[in-house]
Amino acid sequence: MGPWSRVRSLFRGREEFDLTSGGIGKPLFFLSMPIVVTNLFQTAYNLADTFWLGQYSTDALAAISFAFPMVFLLISLGMGVSVAGSVLVAQYTGADDERQAEYAASQTVAFAVIGSVLLGAGGYFVVERFLELMGASPDVLPRAASYMEVISLGLVFMFGFFVFVALMRGYGDTITPMLVMFGSVVLNIVIDPFLIFGWTVVENAPLVGTVSFPELGIQGAAVATVFSRGLALVVGLAVMFRGTRGVRIRLRDMVPDLDYLRRLARIGVPASVEGTGRALSMNLLLFIVAMFPDPVVAAYGIGTRVFSVVFLPAIAVARGVETMTGQNMGAGKPDRAERAATLAAKVLFGVLTLGGILVFLVPEPVVSVFVGAGQENADRVVEVGTAFLRVVALTFGFIGIMRAYTGSFRGAGKTLTAAAISVATLGVVRFPVAWVAATPLGETGIWVAFAVSNVVGATLAYAWYRRGTWREGDLTEANADAGEVGTESAPTDD
Repeated sequence: MGPWSRVRSLFRGREEFDLTSGGIGKPLFFLSMPIVVTNLFQTAYNLADTFWLGQYSTDALAAISFAFPMVFLLISLGMGVSVAGSVLVAQYTGADDERQAEYAASQTVAFAVIGSVLLGAGGYFVVERFLELMGASPDVLPRAASYMEVISLGLVFMFGFFVFVALMRGYGDTITPMLVMFGSVVLNIVIDPFLIFGWTVVENAPLVGTVSFPELGIQGAAVATVFSRGLALVVGLAVMFRGTRGVRIRLRDMVPDLDYLRRLARIGVPASVEGTGRALSMNLLLFIVAMFPDPVVAAYGIGTRVFSVVFLPAIAVARGVETMTGQNMGAGKPDRAERAATLAAKVLFGVLTLGGILVFLVPEPVVSVFVGAGQENADRVVEVGTAFLRVVALTFGFIGIMRAYTGSFRGAGKTLTAAAISVATLGVVRFPVAWVAATPLGETGIWVAFAVSNVVGATLAYAWYRRGTWREGDLTEANADAGEVGTESAPTDD
């Protein structure tokens, strides 16, 4: 078997395995592996921005630390639509009802576009005031605001692509989004430094003029992200309209259906609460982080970026568990869904614990990658970032447990339960502990809050899952009105 064949063997399409029968480990692996790669590409966006802006200036690096939580907040406010669409598509696919799956996907896209336009427009006008409230310093505020203004205007492209990924995942196709994301991230990485630093080439030939990119600084990173995401969304929509891969959407099914919106809201609002709770936690922590000098803020931004890489397996497998749970609940097989969640929790705990040990042993080289050697306060940023990683690293495995079980809750339609666990972990544990501990321990108190909340969140998710109430989240509740809404709203094929 050649190298290319070996790589291809890691990625199998939905037609090559059945999520509702046979073994558990193999289909979960083949479902999750492309999600790992897709999320790795997603993280590459953030890492590329962090790397190049770290070379540009320390203030730019601090600015991205303030901007990223606000990006997360805007996306989280609307993420419920994509989660609801993914759950409905998964459950209808498991129930072998392709027509209802198509209608759910089409309605999800329609409401996602409407919601992201409204959120982006609203966000554009409040970004500067919001960042002021977060405590951004006068040197950081204008840079962070300029970044967020571009992101807000392009939110429909960013969020639209997330919806494409979610709907395809619900159907069981995780390979197509991975391929589209690959092209998008390569484009972003290529144009990022040109737009941040600027680049000009003057040709002397009579027919050739000046080729240039303006130096846009942190705003250039935002332009690169929005542009590359916009192209990815166009490709994603083309794939879904054609319907040759994954779930299909139809223009006639995209006329907003208020009855169906209520169904999406029933599942999606708690998911938005969960995502928004995570985002608000990050923003509330910035209130505390902002009390410290800019090098601490920059180190906090680097640490959260590193976490986003380390947690890729947890996020990916949780999404795989979400899809497997949805399809198996739709097929009337809750025991199989439980086996998938339990297996995922055990594997993630082991893998992330090993990763945490590695980060604990060598944190300084990891942080140094994102800090330009000649930048002001570079040594201090590395010192603080190293301490951050070392305090939190040994609790990485607990994140895997929590993610696996909350993914299963979402797949069963119990998004309110997943939201409650998230809000309790972040709002009731992490923020209060950070607030109290920051006074006697300095910035170390914030890092301790991360570690404590990771352990508490895993314990809470496991205990709640063992109660078994998630089994009530199958299609019996979702379809209580599916016959009423779905049959009337989703036209049959001509």
